[in-house]
Amino acid sequence: MCAVTASPGTERTAPPVAAADLPRLQRRTSAVLIAAQMLGGLGVPISIALAPVLATEVSGTEAMSGFASTASVIGTALLSLPLAALMTARGRRPGLVLAYAIGAAGAALVVLAATIRNFPLLLVGMAAFGAASSANLQARFAAADLAAPDRRARAISVVVWASTIGAVLGPNLSAPAGHSFAGTSIPETAGPFVWAGAVFVLTGTLIGVLLRPDPLLTARALAAPGEQTGAGRSLRAGFTAVRESPRARLALLTVAVSHTTMVSIMVMTPVDLGHHGADLELVGLVISGHIAGMFAFSPVMGWLADRIGRLSVIGLAAGLLSVAALLAGTAGPSHAQSALGLFLLGLGWSAGMVSGSALLTDSVPQPARAAVQGLSDLTMNAAAGLGGAAAGLVMARAGYGWLNAIGAALLLPMAALALFTARRHPVPAQADAGA
Repeated sequence: MCAVTASPGTERTAPPVAAADLPRLQRRTSAVLIAAQMLGGLGVPISIALAPVLATEVSGTEAMSGFASTASVIGTALLSLPLAALMTARGRRPGLVLAYAIGAAGAALVVLAATIRNFPLLLVGMAAFGAASSANLQARFAAADLAAPDRRARAISVVVWASTIGAVLGPNLSAPAGHSFAGTSIPETAGPFVWAGAVFVLTGTLIGVLLRPDPLLTARALAAPGEQTGAGRSLRAGFTAVRESPRARLALLTVAVSHTTMVSIMVMTPVDLGHHGADLELVGLVISGHIAGMFAFSPVMGWLADRIGRLSVIGLAAGLLSVAALLAGTAGPSHAQSALGLFLLGLGWSAGMVSGSALLTDSVPQPARAAVQGLSDLTMNAAAGLGGAAAGLVMARAGYGWLNAIGAALLLPMAALALFTARRHPVPAQADAGA
């Protein structure tokens, strides 16, 4: 069997890999990433659920309650490109390990800030804490590095699905995690961040020890000879790759719009439910159904994206998100309709995230992929941060119905560009599903 190695010009090289061993290596890589996603994905929700409460306690005013979560989103966005630059130069493993290390350091700063009642330090800690979210997002792209083109979306979707564990269990563990520090100098609302920091250290260790050989470096070693040099791996090359590829532009827009629409509607849904008499238990059930739609069905979306094509599933995402906005925005006192709308909102997000991520990976040269993927996460989180902040203003001035109408309107450019791309840049169905 012939082994393939990276050229001498590669910044870091992967060990020789026999072609016949590639399927086994891909399965092992996916297993490590799934385990890391289940573990690391637990750390973020276990803490974010109490972040607004902690911000209120430390600042002394409820007006500052939203700033902690906002700082985390900003940190996730700002750290996306530096982490992508590190992965471009050194591989996935160093980037993911560093991201979890920064997240753990951020958790420690949050605990310190809560203990000494320092609000600016709390915001700095929450921004660093956002690095762990960036690592969770980048893990989906690491799963695609070694996947065959016609199975790339499924590889991404399985890692997204693994987030279900943390998304569901995390908020429910917040209270026990806080109570575990009762009677100590650490406030109970900061207790979950202690556990989150430990989880991030454990996750980073898991990746550092087991994610070998590095999937990105191995993919480079298996690439065509012309793609094994360092040329085209800079962040600038990533911007150029997106600018020159209509499908990459569509993928970037799909991920950003799907995420922004979902976040903008979702964050205001508990407020609207409260206006119509829903208690906290019902709100929790509606949000749980939404989370199930986001993560539990992602393997179905991956299978569809590989079988019928990325563009078809992007169209499905636009349709699901539009119907979700219609149902949620017109639900009024019908809690069942609200629940259905939020479930479809999560399902539409899943379709857009999986198909958009796969299309983005398909549409740019291998050397530029890590940089482009970092740009995607930066764009997605920055847009969602703005959308989430604006959602409160729209809700206060115009109401929940208009918020959903605006969310649906955001989908029009995505749907139009998908139709335009399909007409002007057609490819065979098989290629659309994986090339």
